[in-house]
Amino acid sequence: MTLEINLRAQRAELPAARSSRLSAEELKALLTRSDSAGAIRLSGHLCALCVTGALVLYTRTTLWLLPAIFLHGYVLSFLFCALHEATHYTPFRSRWLNTALGHFCGFLLLLPFEAFRSFHWDHHRYTQDSKRDPELANSKPATLWEYLIHISGLPNWKTRISVVGTHAMFGRVDQPWVTMEDRRLVVLEARIYVVGYLAAILISFWLQTAALLWIWVLPAMAGQIFLRNFLLAEHTGCAEDFDPYSNTRTTYTNVFVRFFAWNMPYHVEHHAYPGIPFHLLPLANERLHKLIRVGDPGYLTVLRSIIRRLPPIAKPLAH
Repeated sequence: MTLEINLRAQRAELPAARSSRLSAEELKALLTRSDSAGAIRLSGHLCALCVTGALVLYTRTTLWLLPAIFLHGYVLSFLFCALHEATHYTPFRSRWLNTALGHFCGFLLLLPFEAFRSFHWDHHRYTQDSKRDPELANSKPATLWEYLIHISGLPNWKTRISVVGTHAMFGRVDQPWVTMEDRRLVVLEARIYVVGYLAAILISFWLQTAALLWIWVLPAMAGQIFLRNFLLAEHTGCAEDFDPYSNTRTTYTNVFVRFFAWNMPYHVEHHAYPGIPFHLLPLANERLHKLIRVGDPGYLTVLRSIIRRLPPIAKPLAH
């Protein structure tokens, strides 16, 4: 029954997907979730996180510290992709495992799971709609300087801290994509996260250690340069319409990026069918690649294209 509801929901929510020539049998197979696939990917990601974190601590008194922080920051920041998958309840068959993964990643990234799930749901409903897509609430970089500020992650951190703080301290939820029914849950979630952060700070002072600064805070900040560029490629330069095959970009990249991004470079496929779990997106690409209108061979290609169109600074308005 759940699978039948999933199939109906896919077709009802995304009319453009009806032209994808996927048969009901193909779609049913592509919607199959797997606890083992999720466990293998998550285990690999967390093992890499432990290794790069240990590398940061090991190199703390050497010149290798900076590259170690950026490497660890890459692995840490791309837990965002696991969080993203969890909002669709697709990494695992078991719903509670998806929720647990979402809160684990959300806590590490200062991006509460339930709040982000509401945000991301509206992004899928209104992709590239300048008035209703929450990803477009803040305009994309229009100059090279704005691009550099954007990939620094500083505006994003400011927003995250402000939003979580407002939810936790004042119990106020101003974001229109959070429904009235979900607002109490979003406030409770933010308060639990803040208590967790305060506990981590107090324990660090009690133990007189700066370990969390080295393996969590600084890498999370450094990793934004990779994550912001990755996310910028998903829709920038694509059509502003309601067709997932033209308003979204699939980027053909290497296995390293695909692994830590949980196959999200297959982004057209994901937007056409958000119920397809990460481990089946490569197969979805085999079925749908002829319909994809925006596909690029690697992130450097995409970013060069984006940067070339940006003037260094804003041009003065003509009088």
